[in-house]
Amino acid sequence: MSEKTPPVLRESATFDRLTIQEIQRAAETGIYDIRGGGTKRKLPHFDDLLLLGASVSRYPLEGYREKCGTDVILGNRFAKKPIHLKIPVTIAGMSFGALSANAKEALGRGATIAGTSTTTGDGGMTPEERGQSQHLVYQYLPSRYGMNPDDLRKADAIEIVLGQGAKPGGGGMLLGMKVTERVAGMRTLPIGVDQRSACRHPDWTGPDDLAIKIAEIREITDWEKPIYVKIGASRPYYDVKLAVKAGADVIVLDGMQGGTAATQEVFIEHVGIPILPAIPQAVQALQEMGMHRKVQLIVSGGIRNGADVAKAMALGADAVAIGTAALIALGDNHPRLDDELKKIGSAAGFYDDWQNGRDPAGITTQDPELSKRLDPIEGGRRLANYLRVLVLEAQTMARACGKSHLHNLDPEDLVALTVESAAMARVPLAGTSWIPGSQY
Repeated sequence: MSEKTPPVLRESATFDRLTIQEIQRAAETGIYDIRGGGTKRKLPHFDDLLLLGASVSRYPLEGYREKCGTDVILGNRFAKKPIHLKIPVTIAGMSFGALSANAKEALGRGATIAGTSTTTGDGGMTPEERGQSQHLVYQYLPSRYGMNPDDLRKADAIEIVLGQGAKPGGGGMLLGMKVTERVAGMRTLPIGVDQRSACRHPDWTGPDDLAIKIAEIREITDWEKPIYVKIGASRPYYDVKLAVKAGADVIVLDGMQGGTAATQEVFIEHVGIPILPAIPQAVQALQEMGMHRKVQLIVSGGIRNGADVAKAMALGADAVAIGTAALIALGDNHPRLDDELKKIGSAAGFYDDWQNGRDPAGITTQDPELSKRLDPIEGGRRLANYLRVLVLEAQTMARACGKSHLHNLDPEDLVALTVESAAMARVPLAGTSWIPGSQY
């Protein structure tokens, strides 16, 4: 008697297991899912681009004898004291509250060793971070939590935050378990109560008000500090033009692969655009205004290695910013924490519950015992090592393209592997001279 062929189980592409699981979770709890980190879906990214190394038509540079510059000056449009960084990789804004005080100190230490800047984030400036940061950018956010004019003057630059790549158009969250006495005191909040940050600034309704706010901050800081404007990537062509017209010295453009301390899962995965198509739109806006390289462009959202840095700069960025990668460098999601992460329902390489304050690495927590696990000196050393590798990798690629400075990379050094990425990045499809949508 012949055996029956077992039925083939076919999973739905629309209602796959993860979708079914989320529907069931929503039905059981009646609340939306909140998490940290960035989008997990596969998106067009720098991996879809390749750099064209030199051979006969281009002349490469010798790595051991010919220099490849990496420095960048930020904010020389109007500021009396622009920032001169040794490397074009900066640390993005991440708040004390979302991160432990030790983590903020470690970021400052690592950035200083590497010769770059770090950024405060929501909730104000901590003495630990200011004390260990040679170049500190102070974020001025819609919530105004911890905002202090004296701290504006202590900073080396001011970043007015209009949006974030993981949640453009939305505000952040800080759950009550992370609102300790110190965090609550800095933010003027009740201890242990969930906090939601505003999605827009309370004292303006449009770009004209942004110009007024920039002028106010310049007066407060005696025109010394560069003023950045940070936007979440949604409509970068128009947003960049308006920010430049309002008087920004530097534009910070954050793509949807950027991380967040906590927000709705549906927001992270479905709002905004990737950094790959955002950069050319921003560069086009700056070029049309005659402001490319005069108003510097910092891009962020999924920067992982030196190849990403080189490709971003070839597309027209002046510098990049890292957030999630910096936390990983400090020790987030380290394999040695796997057993502890499994006890709280996660695993090394998967942990994204940054909002709940139970991070065994001592980074995204306010628990005093967990926070002690992160040695800020060792964390700073690890971050500095990682930044050094990023820059060395980017230099290696720039030299291979025959460039004596990272800023000399340009779109002609790039090709795309897919039609979609070619259209988004506005570079030729590999093996052709075709740029889809070549009216750009």
